[in-house]
Amino acid sequence: MKPNTHYANLKDSYLFFNIAQKTKAYLEAHPDQRLLRMGIGDVSLPLSDVVIQALHEAVEDQGKKDTFHGYMPECGDPALRTAIAAYYKKRGVILEDDEVFVSSGASDELGDILDLFDRENTALVIEPAYPAYVDASLIAGRKVIHLPAGKENGFLPEPSDDLAGDIIYLCSPNNPTGAVYSHGQLKAWVDYANRHDSVILFDAAYEAFIGDENLPHSIFEIEGAKKCAIEICSLSKTAGFTGTRMGYTVVPKDLVREGMSLNAMWVRNRTTKTNGVSYIIQKGGAAIFTDRGQDQIRENIKVYKNNAKMLMEALDRLGIWYCGGKNSPYIWMECPNRMDSWSFFDYLLKEIQVVGTPGEGFGACGEGYFRFSTFGSPEDTREAAKRLVDLLG
Repeated sequence: MKPNTHYANLKDSYLFFNIAQKTKAYLEAHPDQRLLRMGIGDVSLPLSDVVIQALHEAVEDQGKKDTFHGYMPECGDPALRTAIAAYYKKRGVILEDDEVFVSSGASDELGDILDLFDRENTALVIEPAYPAYVDASLIAGRKVIHLPAGKENGFLPEPSDDLAGDIIYLCSPNNPTGAVYSHGQLKAWVDYANRHDSVILFDAAYEAFIGDENLPHSIFEIEGAKKCAIEICSLSKTAGFTGTRMGYTVVPKDLVREGMSLNAMWVRNRTTKTNGVSYIIQKGGAAIFTDRGQDQIRENIKVYKNNAKMLMEALDRLGIWYCGGKNSPYIWMECPNRMDSWSFFDYLLKEIQVVGTPGEGFGACGEGYFRFSTFGSPEDTREAAKRLVDLLG
């Protein structure tokens, strides 16, 4: 038996594992200290009332013979697929219900979706990037091409025809930088993909945080995208499903390569490799797409966006460059005094007990930058902002 030797190409340890080890060591040495955790992008607010009610109802359904549900359709409950398509329609995106696939979350789907592509296809990743894009591609044995992004282009690079990406990862609002592509910028990528027969994997996990109506929430708001893009979305940050796990993926029927429909291929993949998302979880997810559900999740998102405002005000006061925050739950700041990102991590941990995420962990282009998550409590965020100003002012 020969193992998958591509695992040897991965970094020795995962970014957030390193952070956990450092914070654990600090707390063991300083047991009296309380850390203000603004690193990992996990939510802090509970699920909304409408979701909890739906989950309880679903559990009760499973205890009665006439309402019990066994296996669900592998591609998703038909009513939920309809509700998600209707959500897109509000933004002018027309989808057929069977172009929507219910998933167990964006992270799972970002790895699984690679089954649709030959291993000879290269993966183009804009760096800095969510580490799973690179790692999932390397595990699958693909060559990864890194497209550098930086302060000079607002961490939103546009394509050029000398690039050679078959599979293109785009994330907007971006993790880790919080930057958001405009219609025109996304159109450049769509046009590139259609010219070069590439496929865009569009990570829209944070679309609900976009408040500027001039910015696109979906790649399918761009003309020509249905012929070159797959969109992967999550309810983790939109509705607090980090511990509940549900998302959805859109694979248009117009997406065809060498005569093969990627939509039909994904149906075959899901019906082969999964038994679908549980009835209970899908019932809770469906509640989000009701009017009441949308109202309630907007209230939670408002809390996180106010957290971002507090941090941005602190950085503005300090005169530190950053992007993100306004339409994203992440703030990407330049480390002060030319510090490298892990040194800045250690400095904040030691001096003010604030935990963020070193930019270097998202790729070489992240060196010298630092990411804050705004998913903490308002009280912790306010205190962290105050400590930043006191330390760096």
